Amino acid sequence: MNTVRSADGTTIAYTRAGQGPPLILIDGALCSRSFGPMPKLAGQLTPHFTVYTYDRRGRGESGDTAPYAADREVEDIEALVALAGETVYLHGTSSGAALALDAAKRIPAIGKLAVYEPPFIVDDTRPPMPDGFLARLNRLLADGRPGDVVKAFMRLVGTPAVFTAVMPIMPVWPKLKAAAPTLPYDIAILQDHQRGTPFTAGEWAGVKVPTLVAVGGKSPAWMTNATRALADALPDASYRTLPGQNHMVKAQAIAPVLTEFFTSVD
Repeated sequence: MNTVRSADGTTIAYTRAGQGPPLILIDGALCSRSFGPMPKLAGQLTPHFTVYTYDRRGRGESGDTAPYAADREVEDIEALVALAGETVYLHGTSSGAALALDAAKRIPAIGKLAVYEPPFIVDDTRPPMPDGFLARLNRLLADGRPGDVVKAFMRLVGTPAVFTAVMPIMPVWPKLKAAAPTLPYDIAILQDHQRGTPFTAGEWAGVKVPTLVAVGGKSPAWMTNATRALADALPDASYRTLPGQNHMVKAQAIAPVLTEFFTSVD
């Protein structure tokens, strides 16, 4: 296991593989280096890039330091960028895409950015995040109810009720419960952009690097609307729809798109 120390002293575990320009992959909620889509995606990208996957703080083999703030997660990425080289590419999916956008505002060494379906809600095509949702998750955790935190999150993202009901008997349940304390972190990153309101003027002006915004062709209208609005709001963005894909995008569908984008000469 490789580690790097973040600005607040938190140890961040990472894996490096491949050859070529450095590319850091950022997970969404509940995922880590060993659980979720990034290991398969990294395997598709290593022929072209030196790929860094890492455990976001509080997950896997990374440490954690209270109190949490989204800025600390940007500092974690900054530590990886400093380790990786002078110019680094960044790709994030879901809440990891929202985190990647924040990082691109602050870290000059990021040369290009690709985001897949940051789950923003910019109109009335789906209900906004309920008021007090973050506080509710924190109360459940304080009461020692991580399973209920996972279920509340799954209901928020629209997981079918029958699936949520049977999750506790599935082999993956212990991993989901173990990651439950980090779900408030994702909500803290997302909550200001899940209110069903348009982006404010100039909100994304700080993301000056070339950015690819991608969405699945089978994703719901609210997701398509939000990603289109994001691409329109960014200073230098291109927009891609991946046919046949939804929020759980397949590595073999997105890897060629990322490779083309990051290796293209502007």
